[in-house]
Amino acid sequence: MPTETFEFRVEARQLLQLMIHSIYSNKDVFLRELVSNASDALDKLRLAALRDDTLDADVSDLHIGIEADGEARTLTVRDNGIGMSYDEVAELIGTIANSGTAKFLEQLRQADDEAGAENLIGQFGVGFYSSFMVADEVTLVTRRAGEAQGTRWSSRGEGTYTLETVDGAPQGTTITLHLKPADPENQLHDYTSPWKLREIVKRYSDFITWPIRMTPQAPAGDGGESDGAAPEPETLNSMKALWARSRDEVEDAEYHELYKHISHDWNDPLETIRLQAEGTFEYQALLFIPSHAPHDLFTQGHKRGVQLYVKRVFIMDDCEALLPPYLRFVKGVVDAQDLSLNVSREILQQDRHIQLMHRRLAKKVLSSVKDMANAAPDRYATFWREFGPVLKEGLVTDADNREALLAVSSFATTHDASEPTTLKQYVERMKDGQDAVYYMTGDSRDAIENSPHMEAFRDRGIEVLLLTDPVDEVWTDAVAEFDGKPLRSVAKGELPLDGDGDEEKPEESREKQNEEYADLLAWMKEQLGEDVKEVRLSSRLTVSPACLVSDTDDLTPALENLYRAMGQDVPRARRILELNPDHTLVKGLNRALRDRADRAALAEDAQLLHGLAVLAEGGRPKEPARFTQLLAERLERAL
Repeated sequence: MPTETFEFRVEARQLLQLMIHSIYSNKDVFLRELVSNASDALDKLRLAALRDDTLDADVSDLHIGIEADGEARTLTVRDNGIGMSYDEVAELIGTIANSGTAKFLEQLRQADDEAGAENLIGQFGVGFYSSFMVADEVTLVTRRAGEAQGTRWSSRGEGTYTLETVDGAPQGTTITLHLKPADPENQLHDYTSPWKLREIVKRYSDFITWPIRMTPQAPAGDGGESDGAAPEPETLNSMKALWARSRDEVEDAEYHELYKHISHDWNDPLETIRLQAEGTFEYQALLFIPSHAPHDLFTQGHKRGVQLYVKRVFIMDDCEALLPPYLRFVKGVVDAQDLSLNVSREILQQDRHIQLMHRRLAKKVLSSVKDMANAAPDRYATFWREFGPVLKEGLVTDADNREALLAVSSFATTHDASEPTTLKQYVERMKDGQDAVYYMTGDSRDAIENSPHMEAFRDRGIEVLLLTDPVDEVWTDAVAEFDGKPLRSVAKGELPLDGDGDEEKPEESREKQNEEYADLLAWMKEQLGEDVKEVRLSSRLTVSPACLVSDTDDLTPALENLYRAMGQDVPRARRILELNPDHTLVKGLNRALRDRADRAALAEDAQLLHGLAVLAEGGRPKEPARFTQLLAERLERAL
């Protein structure tokens, strides 16, 4: 097949120009990406050879090779791994991460600093193209294992690339970089320097399980043939899997580099978790909690799960079956001893050993978070700020670990304007006679604190949890109690506040008020019709004239909207209108109903009162134009 020339897509050309013009300050990461890609290729070949005995591939000496030529200014990174076919090169290399280029560019523009930009390289599968940060031209020669013909790809990063088939290409992939001149002022080092290559491999790739060999450069004019023997390659990495080494043998910096390799995160992890299970089923796990949430944590395409190995043979990336979805931010490696190598995602879902690891790993992560909360409150505060909303999903989906999840959860509260509280701390502070844990959900702390539902609690000094995450609407509906204390919404049901606090309203006084307002309550229920489920006197209002509450077993409006957004058709629940019997407006309306013969105008007052209650909770009146008209008329009469 003759050499063909192709043009990059517009977005790919923009990406190349950004890389070529030194967007990244730390250009060393290009070698990290190339070595990581080579390691993946070796993993895939080993797995393919185990699954297919007929595969015509040499797996006797799998390794990664690095060769530098100071005179020619070239750097070559090669592997004898799985390789690529012509079509795979055209699809994967020629289009530059065809599914993620646009998103990569958008994230790059939004990156606040250089470190944040560098973090994006591996995240969108554009690591290969980081080569253009240090090279004027890149050539790739590859042959897929089991195939006879190879492929050569070449580009100068100027908008086009060439593709051609070649004979005699070795198995695997060879990438040759024609390096730019060294420019220390712009952090462009001499990448033909052996000490620099050793330093980069040691820093980024020492844990790679395949040998990374560098052929020493021969002295100038010698050609490496003075004694008739080729120079012996030098192995640059230790090849020791960190999860298989004892804790005393590994420094934190080594764990951090492994985490960065796995997650493509530029920052150190917040927490490192080791687990070694022995007995009838043995496995090792090395897990990491990141120090910040990824930007796509709540998007459908977010890759979650840890890497799965079997006897140090790579099996699967992002193995979702090993951890529950609410721990999808956890990164790491799990190396099992007794799983089949020929395993698929479908088989994993049914494997008993995988299910055992799933339960054990989830419990280990939660216990580590609990230990962090006790021993390192500052790091726990960072963890909860970044991952609290996603962890609370487990309160709905994981009933087995619900108590453990409640124990490591913390919430904003009226007790302190800045420090969150745990449910255990809340229960310890409960007032004498208080028999429930009170909470309220809403869009923001300010909106909740200024809600009419909070008035009686504020006056009585009763602490309330302030829940502002969307998931709070769901888990509070699923969790009935904590430590024997029921969880009760201040915006649902009838609250017996007379026993919760220092002030108590005599039973006779309540009965007298109910008799006094009986006619008003019945008349307003008739006037408002289907807009309300019931009209009753309130024990939670001290300042506002009215508020709307949901019945104890009904969905809140926010939860109704959440289910509808997910495509579920749920009936709209009618709310209960509560009136403040001590408010001047309610007293006046009750008096007018008793004294006036013409009640037509009073019907409009009832609608206004209901509309005010809707607005007070951040809602919208059913007929906004009608509501504003009535309000304007009342204001006009008052002037």
